[in-house]
Amino acid sequence: MALRTPLTTLLGIEHPILSAPMAGVAGGALAGAVSQAGGLGLIGGGYIDPDWIEREWAAAGNARVGIGFITWRLEAAPAALDAALAHRPAAVMLSFGDPAPYLERIRAAGAVAICQVQSVADARRAAEAGAGVIVAQGADAGGHGAGRGTFALVPAVVDAVGPLPVVAAGGVGDGRGLAAALAMGAAGVLVGSRFYASREAQASPQAKDRAAAASGDHTIQSSVYDRVRGFAWPAPFRLRTLRNRFTERWHGSEAALDDAIEAVRADYARAVAAGDTEEAAVVIGEAADLIRDVAPAGELVRRMVDEAETALRAGSGCIA
Repeated sequence: MALRTPLTTLLGIEHPILSAPMAGVAGGALAGAVSQAGGLGLIGGGYIDPDWIEREWAAAGNARVGIGFITWRLEAAPAALDAALAHRPAAVMLSFGDPAPYLERIRAAGAVAICQVQSVADARRAAEAGAGVIVAQGADAGGHGAGRGTFALVPAVVDAVGPLPVVAAGGVGDGRGLAAALAMGAAGVLVGSRFYASREAQASPQAKDRAAAASGDHTIQSSVYDRVRGFAWPAPFRLRTLRNRFTERWHGSEAALDDAIEAVRADYARAVAAGDTEEAAVVIGEAADLIRDVAPAGELVRRMVDEAETALRAGSGCIA
């Protein structure tokens, strides 16, 4: 069974799997490995460190990859988009802000413009602005998100913007999630948490091991890590991470955190350097239960495809 969809045709890829452009985690090695395995890897442009982006593009080697930006951060550093487009990315993904000012430049450079949204209304706006692909991100996702669950959001967005390809994101951790997304009318999936616990990801070894031992029951959406890192994320977006000693101490006590922020930041920096996952963030979502090992990203792509094919065959056998 070949999982050919409008997404694979548009992007010229073998499998309808994109790796999420996780800020500080999805570097060139991860993006390149996903692309080499037949998906499309996206470098995490994130908070826009031009030197990091250049270094990670080189780390992707000869692989055909794309890049993702946090749109509200791009507003303060628009030259980062031009620098990325000079590398001729296969796609540019924009998330968490108005993509309209950037879409013409992306298309003119020959890249596919991917817009991530969290509501049907935003999906319609992105489609009208000229997006080539819509990512419907449910609140199940790790990292920043808001709003509705993936299972209801994805088919609603498919109905709203079809025939534009829609990609499901949030809670997809194995091939069953890919099969479910295709059954809901999506053209593929965007996967973050599962690739967070890959060998090529830039998360700490301790964070990857903690992700592989965790449950989605143990995640929380909160603003406390954004506060300590100095990122002024707009409402309604909050960061989903694993619960730990840091979130237990400060979630619900944000005013006290703000009052003590300089001392807390110093302690937090030391925790990050030490790989202390009781204090440093482990940024994964509700698919945590499906992460059972730290494996090469290419192997994860192949597993997901095999599992999806098995699930789709089993499902088709149940239809009278």
